[in-house]
Amino acid sequence: MRWKKRDVSPQAIRELAERFGLDLLSASVLARRGVQAPEDVLYYLEDDLRFQRNPFLFSQMEDAVDRILLAADEGEKVLVFGDRDADGVSATTLMMEALASLGVDARYRLPTEDEKYGLSRAAVDEFAADYGSLIVTVDCGISNHAEIAYAAEKGVDVIVVDHHVLQADEPPPALAVIDPKLESSGYPFRDLSGCGVAYKLAWALRFARSGLYKQQVALLNVRPVKDAYVIEALRLSNLVETGRVVETIVPGMVELERTRLVPFLKDRQIFVWDGEIQKRLLAKALGKAAEVNFYDVRPDVGRVIPQAAGASLVRLSEMSKIGKYSDRPSGELDAFANLFVSFALRKAGCYGDADADALQLVALSTIADLMPLRDENRLLVRQGLAALNRKPRKGLAELVARQNLTGKRIGSTDAAWQLTPVINAAGRMGKPEVATRMLLSDDAAERGAQADALLELNQERRRLGAECWDAVYPAAREAAEASGGKYVIIGRDDLFRGITGIVASRLADTFKAPAVAGTFMADGTAVASVRSARGFNVKGLLEYCSELFYDYGGHDAAAGFSLPVGKWPDFERMAAEYLSAVDLEEVEETVDIDAELPHEYLAPSLSGLVDRMEPFGEGNPALVFMARSVAILQVDIVGKQEKSHLKLLLDFGAHRWPALWWNAAERYGKDFDESDRIDLAFRLQKNYWNGQETPQLVIVDARKAE
Repeated sequence: MRWKKRDVSPQAIRELAERFGLDLLSASVLARRGVQAPEDVLYYLEDDLRFQRNPFLFSQMEDAVDRILLAADEGEKVLVFGDRDADGVSATTLMMEALASLGVDARYRLPTEDEKYGLSRAAVDEFAADYGSLIVTVDCGISNHAEIAYAAEKGVDVIVVDHHVLQADEPPPALAVIDPKLESSGYPFRDLSGCGVAYKLAWALRFARSGLYKQQVALLNVRPVKDAYVIEALRLSNLVETGRVVETIVPGMVELERTRLVPFLKDRQIFVWDGEIQKRLLAKALGKAAEVNFYDVRPDVGRVIPQAAGASLVRLSEMSKIGKYSDRPSGELDAFANLFVSFALRKAGCYGDADADALQLVALSTIADLMPLRDENRLLVRQGLAALNRKPRKGLAELVARQNLTGKRIGSTDAAWQLTPVINAAGRMGKPEVATRMLLSDDAAERGAQADALLELNQERRRLGAECWDAVYPAAREAAEASGGKYVIIGRDDLFRGITGIVASRLADTFKAPAVAGTFMADGTAVASVRSARGFNVKGLLEYCSELFYDYGGHDAAAGFSLPVGKWPDFERMAAEYLSAVDLEEVEETVDIDAELPHEYLAPSLSGLVDRMEPFGEGNPALVFMARSVAILQVDIVGKQEKSHLKLLLDFGAHRWPALWWNAAERYGKDFDESDRIDLAFRLQKNYWNGQETPQLVIVDARKAE
């Protein structure tokens, strides 16, 4: 195993530490991971949900909100159509609860058994026959052009809420399309989960019940500068800044009507901070005859945010956190805008119990769908897991108890291994409604019964997975050898549809090559999953073979498609052409080192840095540290069945650390002995035993010190 530690400039580390108030070790870790832009640093250092992006940045969010509000007012029937995986189930649950809070008559539908992914004509027909008039797709819909056009013919509107990549030249003909991967979406972050996009719509619906929805607001501030006055204003629509103007006025030199302020402020509700002072400054700048009608919002803000009540805008700008994460200087008007937005969100009730429940679903969906844990995904997952640890929402509370996680601090790793696979199992076994009922039911006994059923489905999924792997492995090995180790493609009729993704992932991991696992259905359709390896982007393969498919979609590292069984040989031929020409990354196993630590740094306080860098997962792997010439105090060979692991006690001088090294028993006595000193690459983790939490090192690799 090769150890790699990226070189970073000491000056860059110092600048990062000074600007954001970091210790040098934290700054070096961020710099080594390429986290240096202020906006990127923000999502590693801040936990306040105020820092999440505004849903109304989506260009069609207002259209979606208005249509749903109309459905609520008119008593229309609404269908939420989702997907069968953990992301789709979470998004469906979240959307159903958001609609219920508006009093909407809503029901949901998910693909069951062998039904295809995405909105179907059958679902449209069934819903239209029941006099339904609005469908909201979640975690699907971006590829359902024909079905959405068909719904329109039936008099049914469709709102698409998705996060998959558009495969066509144009979006589907829906009333509104909310998908951050659309170039025209207006949203600056593309990697939300499907449930994350549904959360943005639910959040917007919550805000729409406030008095500020669609109100045209302006914030105004006047400040003296030498012999002149600076009058600055910005416009907000649904708390999104839509314009800004600054005028420098020398008293007696210009009339108000001749400035840019009049057209800029026209037909806007104008708010100021400290009305008496603003009134005096305006009179000095423009003369007593000039009148500007405004509302002093300071008393209202002070009642909601007491710490701001007695502060001036100058003081507030000094206190503002947002300013230090901006590339441009932050002034009084910026502080006013940030405070006003925080005040408006609290008044609108955007961060209550419903939001905490929703964020738990967003966190699990983001982890389950392998969304990159960067940008606002970090904030959403951190807050979602925090809410889960404070009070698990209905459905998750039952699952947490059955997985023996009650009382344990659930992190992203626990969610990825013990919660999301179980929720996913329902869809893989063709029964996603089991997970959805568990999450939606108001009856505790019903939720418990569905949780038990879910665990049984997961056990069945594991059994099928083991049997299918034994069946496909010989053919997979032959396929890998035939391709020279460049790819593995397996298609057969004895592979259970619900586990093609699991099999493809295991193939990719086993053979270190891109893998395709397909099953041949009784109706003559082949359904397949694709998984990446060695840096391969699966999108290119799917586009190359797209002429063969009924449909296809997914992410850069994981995707799926369907096609007629008769075209499977054509797919194998075209896929072989494409994959044979692809340059894959070298297979040599490497580990990226985040920092080399002197022995004195191995103190319990190191856990604080690790906690700050969480959540770990896709796009943000767990921290790996390195230490040299570490003394071994004790070595034990451990393991339940086979004694295959090493348990060590390491001496770092002031502190001794327990360490675990998985599957490394054979290294002891061959590569090093207890009397040797070792160089080691390791992670810092927390071990839970009998309700106690203790830190320990998990060794990634080690070698005898020179």
